[in-house]
Formats: sequence, C-alpha cells, structure tokens
Amino acid sequence: MGGTFDPIHVGHLVAAEEAHCQCQLDKVIFIPSARPPHKTDTRNSPPDDRLRMVKLAIENNPFLEVSDMELTRHGLSYTIDTLRELHAIYGIGADLFFITGADSMIEIMTWKKPAQLLDEARFVVATRPGYLLEDLERSLPEQTERGENPLESVYMMEIPELAISSTDIRSRVATGRPFRYLVPDAVWEYIKARGLYLKGLQD
Repeated sequence: MGGTFDPIHVGHLVAAEEAHCQCQLDKVIFIPSARPPHKTDTRNSPPDDRLRMVKLAIENNPFLEVSDMELTRHGLSYTIDTLRELHAIYGIGADLFFITGADSMIEIMTWKKPAQLLDEARFVVATRPGYLLEDLERSLPEQTERGENPLESVYMMEIPELAISSTDIRSRVATGRPFRYLVPDAVWEYIKARGLYLKGLQD
C-alpha cells in the first residue's frame, strides 16, 4: 500500500484491514513514497516523520508492516520499480496486491508503464457504494503487456465510507480544528509533539 501518508489516518488502516481480510493476504506493507512523480509540486513532511507515524499507527497489528524502500531509493518513486523490487525480495512467484483508492486507480494511465503494472500485481481498489465500474474500465489500457484483460488484475473492494483525507487533516491542524479521532492516538500525539502542519506545507 503506497502513499505519502502525510499523515497516515484511519481510512488507510480500514482499507488495509479490509484488503487483508477480503483478499486473504499474508500481510500488508505500507510503503511511504519519497517523491511521487505525479506530485512533484507538492511539499511533503520529512520522510523520517512520515515513516515514524506509519510505524506508530500499525505497531499493534501483526499483519501490518512498513518499508522504507522508496524513501531510500534515489530519484522519483515509480510503482513499477517498487513492485519489481518486491518480487526480487519475495520471489518472482509471489502474488503481489497493490492497494489503492478508486480515484488513484483512475489515474493509472498517467503512471509509468501502466500495462506492465497490471502484469506485476493485482490491484485492490478501495471503493464506495455507488461507484461506477465503467469509470475505472475507461481508465485502463486495452490490455496488459502480456495481452491479458486488465480487469482480471483488478479487484474492487467495497469498504465503509470514510470521508477522511490527509489534506483535510493537515488543514485542520494548521487552522486549529479538531482531528484527534481521524488518526490513531499515537499519531495524534506525535503530530502534536512535533508541531507538524502548524504552518502548513507550502511555507
């Protein structure tokens, strides 16, 4: 499960837990991104802070892990490179599942080598009631690199609707609005102790 996690919030954790259950995954690995190629104009919190918040959020769940592989990689963070690195670690025969939101999945055609992405992993798309599958179908390549139907690599995962975003949490902190129950308690304490987001990220 990739993302900036700036900060990680309960919506991320709900999606990870649902994917673990619905897809019978051995574990879910959170992979904070260093420099997402589609967000080059966005300033993120320091990598160490984002990594620490993920560790705090998942520390009591044995099925959740975190990796710093993208934070320690030079250059932009491309999903295709991360999936190939995971296959190198766990073996080419390992079944990889990439957990993402419906909105992000629709942007897949803007990612590096989208047809190859669908060959490297199955995509678990967290969606909400009433989401139209046709919207997703229109965003996918006509076929994968291997010539397969891309929809065979996509699993639609309906999760409880949570209107929570990292952007809103940062705004809440910067403007003094409450955000305590939008993130795990340990992450809430960390944000307060470090004074994160008090001046926003664009200063």
